[in-house]
Amino acid sequence: MTRSTTGGLSLSWSQVTARRLVRQGLDIHSQSARPAEIVRALCGAHAQVASAAFWSIGLRGASLTSTEVKDALWTEHSLVKTFGPRGTVHLLATQDLPLWAGALLAIPPSHNGHSKEVRLTPEQTDEVIKAIAAALVDTELTIDELSDAVIAATGPWAGERVMPAFNDMWPRWRMALAQSGFRGALCFGPNQGTKVTYTSPRRFLPAFAPVEERSALVWLLKSYLSAYGPATPQHFAQWLNAPRSWARELFNALSDELEEVSVNGSLAWAVAGDTAFPSSSLQSVRLLPYFDAYIVGSQSRELLFPGQAAQRALTPSGQAGNYPVLLINGIVAGVWHQRRSGRWLDITVEPFDQLTATQRHELDGQVERMGAFLNAQPRLTLGPVIAGAHA
Repeated sequence: MTRSTTGGLSLSWSQVTARRLVRQGLDIHSQSARPAEIVRALCGAHAQVASAAFWSIGLRGASLTSTEVKDALWTEHSLVKTFGPRGTVHLLATQDLPLWAGALLAIPPSHNGHSKEVRLTPEQTDEVIKAIAAALVDTELTIDELSDAVIAATGPWAGERVMPAFNDMWPRWRMALAQSGFRGALCFGPNQGTKVTYTSPRRFLPAFAPVEERSALVWLLKSYLSAYGPATPQHFAQWLNAPRSWARELFNALSDELEEVSVNGSLAWAVAGDTAFPSSSLQSVRLLPYFDAYIVGSQSRELLFPGQAAQRALTPSGQAGNYPVLLINGIVAGVWHQRRSGRWLDITVEPFDQLTATQRHELDGQVERMGAFLNAQPRLTLGPVIAGAHA
């Protein structure tokens, strides 16, 4: 680690990845970290695929089981399943929910291409969220039950099927679903069979209220830079699906609390005073699941997904997370897939290069760890992965 000609720190990519591995629990398996602590360090665990979210947490612990993660979510309520960054489903630390709400509500809204005639007005959004909060105050409802309650409380306009989604049309009120999560009116409850349910986070966080905007944004930016920094406003905007101009303004407004550094000659930012970096790369082999936070949040893509990795493990649009990846020393070095049959867990790993003896040994350990987490007997095969990307 050296000083650049401008006086800031000059860092190599290997130093940056080494710190990210440490900060996100991917260097060594923690012997004591609990699920909520792990999720806080990641700035949330993407939970579009529930089993993947659980493994994102479990692979960072030495002895955590899938049951312990489920208990943290549904019994202890130290985790909450709700809408997080990008309006996508995440597991968040319950104690941080007021901070998340304050920060996410401060991001300029995205209309996702919906025309003005289709979108909810601000007044309609408020009405829908009020109806959702009232319907879920002391119960759990499926999406159909919640839809009936919202339409009954607001009017037929809320039930007009105008929102394209998954080869179907959803009722208009569902445009406010993520905003309902941001405002604390809604979170996910345990499934009823195969059906998703929703409930109120105030059932286990009675004093919930969004934190004031500036304080919440300071917390979120510093948390992001701690886990994924150094980073640029563009990286932060992409992580949140927020306007780049808004992110630049935020970085500028908080410039006194940030510090410029150079990464491979490019300017980036870290939290002021938080500029300790390893002097060399770290050796580790990890099997990251769909949408693991390390892959989704880390930039730059061309360095994280070098060569064949970009072609094999990114979507054509450059989106990360749609493939489970083999991570070697913080860099994407392969893809993998799992299939469970009874007590057997068959894991196929496709490395992009020949594994060293040490890497193969660590991969074997990672496979055994996954088997223990899922209470299954794992079997490893090295070879082509034919499974496609997750939508």
